[in-house]
Amino acid sequence: MAYDPNYAPWKEYLAIDRKALIKEQGTTPFDGKKACFVPDEKDGFVVADIVSSKGDEITVQIQGAGQKTVNKDVVHQRNPPKFEKCEDMSNLTYLSEAAILHNLRSRYICNRIYTYSGLFCVAINPYRRFPIYTQDVIDSYKGKRRNETPPHIFAVADNAYSDMLIDRENQSILITGESGAGKTENTKKVISYFANVAAATKKGDEEEKSKGSLEDQIVQANPVLEAYGNAKTTRNNNSSRFTVVVAITYDLPYTLPDVIPCQLHGKVHQNSLWYYW
Repeated sequence: MAYDPNYAPWKEYLAIDRKALIKEQGTTPFDGKKACFVPDEKDGFVVADIVSSKGDEITVQIQGAGQKTVNKDVVHQRNPPKFEKCEDMSNLTYLSEAAILHNLRSRYICNRIYTYSGLFCVAINPYRRFPIYTQDVIDSYKGKRRNETPPHIFAVADNAYSDMLIDRENQSILITGESGAGKTENTKKVISYFANVAAATKKGDEEEKSKGSLEDQIVQANPVLEAYGNAKTTRNNNSSRFTVVVAITYDLPYTLPDVIPCQLHGKVHQNSLWYYW
């Protein structure tokens, strides 16, 4: 295999080779009038092709299975092959529940856990470690527009930071989801990104160096906060059982932030993590 100077292991978990994908799909027949999704008890929706129709009943051929007759109201049209593993689902021709789930599933299978949906970034917990939070990845997202890089929580964080610098206005990020969705872990990554982008260690200041980097100080404070209200659930060993509000203030020129401690609200429900800059 020829040496690629731009190759990086983390790109295999974020970027999609569109040319290779289109070439692979070139041999797959697609008929926009027949291609569809139909409900399935196990998988939610499955890929199928319309065979015939009679009144409100439609007979479909399910890929990898047999034929099935369903009501026309539960049949959803499939998007053309060029939208397979789409990075931003707002670009889909048919934006239905079936199309969204299919796109998320197809990206998840090939280890792409982040997907945009308009202004939102959808994250699916892989329940294992991916090498997509390293310093090289952070550097590749610094100062980049969202459409210049693959979907990532770092892109959302960098856009908020850039907007703060340009507009001189407070910014906020809301991270929400069910238990085990990955809210706590993505929160740590956001905090780490801001600390890495904005932190600066003064040369010759031995006292500051002995405390560790600003990024380390911020990230290491998180387990203490988690100890106040996190608990084990049937789906998550470290579930946050409270709402968390984290405010990070920056002084000009936005390089050395002061971290305001989290405010823990009394109600017990899934986290909503708010960040203010």
